[in-house]
Amino acid sequence: MPQQPPVRSSPARPQRPDASMSLITNVMDHSLDDGYAEAAARRKARGESGLPKTLRARLGLAAGLVLAALVVTVGAAQARVAAPVVAKERQELIDRVDSETADADKLESTVDELRDDVGARQRAALRSSGGSGAADLVGVLSGATAVHGPGVRLVVNDAKEATSGGDGTNPRETSDFSDTGRLRDRDMQRVVNGLWASGAEAVSINGQRLTALSAIRAAGDAILVDNRPLVPPYTVLAVGDGQRLGTRFQNSADGLYLHALVENYGIRATVSPEGDVRLPAAPSVIVRTAQPSNENSEKGTS
Repeated sequence: MPQQPPVRSSPARPQRPDASMSLITNVMDHSLDDGYAEAAARRKARGESGLPKTLRARLGLAAGLVLAALVVTVGAAQARVAAPVVAKERQELIDRVDSETADADKLESTVDELRDDVGARQRAALRSSGGSGAADLVGVLSGATAVHGPGVRLVVNDAKEATSGGDGTNPRETSDFSDTGRLRDRDMQRVVNGLWASGAEAVSINGQRLTALSAIRAAGDAILVDNRPLVPPYTVLAVGDGQRLGTRFQNSADGLYLHALVENYGIRATVSPEGDVRLPAAPSVIVRTAQPSNENSEKGTS
């Protein structure tokens, strides 16, 4: 039998490097849709172009282009002319704000001077009453006079890493307090009330003397004492029997509340007895007196 010639295998064609990306290659090679390409080819075959052929259409296109260029030119010219005017008005507004700020600072300084004068006159009135023990006690309790003596120093600060947010399962987060690592006004209220209940004779926070009329409130994340913001750390000074005052406060309900904040939320607090604590007088003390009305007196005698 005659031998058949060996079959030669054709060499394998090299594959394209992007063979595995045929879809992307097709999109890149045919970026224009086939329908648009066919329509453009038909218009080209008929000798049609995108530009108008009649004189009227060309004049209309030219007029539109001229109008658009005119609008852009006029707008740019107006912006260039108005730029100095806008800059002048801005500078006038800045100068007005600076002037009003300076006036407000002067008024605030005047208020502070008047407040200091009222406080000095009140303290002078207390001293002119004869310097009796009752007058001195009234001055201390009302905050009208500066005091010093043994007491305690309580320093409270926010947690080192105060976190925000939460899922609402935390009891401190259910009253619009999302940041569990920050000391709040209600916490400071409990601390101060605990010191009063433990025997403190006078209390101040960051140098502000507290009186019976003092208010501790919040404005956002800031704690206000008599409408003045405080900056942490909060230093609370209390005049009283230092060692005994500190022990009684830590064993009280408010002291245990502060201890719970330290243990559970990372709030930092230290209590230390002091041999001599100095507290300033309150800026001004509003003196109010009450008298029985005639109607109540008549009811009492009838």
